[in-house]
Amino acid sequence: MLASEMQKAAKVWPSISDILFVPHTERDYKALVGFLDNLVDEVGQDERHPLASLMEVVAVLIEKYEDEYVPQLAEQ
Repeated sequence: MLASEMQKAAKVWPSISDILFVPHTERDYKALVGFLDNLVDEVGQDERHPLASLMEVVAVLIEKYEDEYVPQLAEQ
């Protein structure tokens, strides 16, 4: 990663770290699911929406948590 990209990330990260994180607890998981629900309401099926890739990242974080901590979902 270029130094300038790292500087941009460092400036933005404090303002988004409370909504974009790896969930480690059920509380974290529920917070991310709520955030994803809001993103889905906003983005819908519009793959060109500015928040579409964020929606995808949040979904991957949720899926990782479910794979690790919610085994009954993985069996379905």
